[in-house]
Amino acid sequence: MKQDLSYKRKVYEKQSMNFDSLRENPIEQFRDWFLQAEESDGVDEANAMSVATIGEDGFPRTRVVLLKRFTDEGFIFYTNYNSQKGKALLENSKICLSFFWPFLERQIIIKGVAEKTSDNNSDGYFETRPRSSKLGAWISAQSSVIDEYQDLAAEELELEKEYEGKEIPRPAHWGGFLVRPTEIEFWQGRPSRLHDRVRYVLQDDFDWKKERLAP
Repeated sequence: MKQDLSYKRKVYEKQSMNFDSLRENPIEQFRDWFLQAEESDGVDEANAMSVATIGEDGFPRTRVVLLKRFTDEGFIFYTNYNSQKGKALLENSKICLSFFWPFLERQIIIKGVAEKTSDNNSDGYFETRPRSSKLGAWISAQSSVIDEYQDLAAEELELEKEYEGKEIPRPAHWGGFLVRPTEIEFWQGRPSRLHDRVRYVLQDDFDWKKERLAP
């Protein structure tokens, strides 16, 4: 099979990056762009991000996960700690997050180090999940090989009966990761592939170095 995609290209021309108005703190700059994406009619699930980890086999692996919170400390998402991404991060905490909002012609790339959130944090978020999602956290042995005829829906009904009238506790194998950023890049598409790029690099625990990159 052969497919030529060389003709496929898009002209990015909606807006440019105002370097003078960029914030000195990249978390604040992320907040500005994220709110614009969230308020845009052309962006669906602004909090959808690609999460790249290094697996036990040494290969990078990327999947889409939903960002659930961001603070001055970093970016938080939740998962099964026994999943491929969970095991990868517990073995190698280096991680890359990527947001791409085609409608705004913007991309944000975040390099950082992941760590488990506290039990209180994971418990607090788990309580906000729909009941069906709580059941799913117990039923799914995420990323493991299962029989193709295994009836997960039937297992959900059985577990639902077991917890009827009761609170569903958070499984110990399920919780959050906090990604503490060490580098954040903001990308704005421009005509002629002369895209605007600005990178913030953490110098110590508080100071960030801001620098423009060639497209």
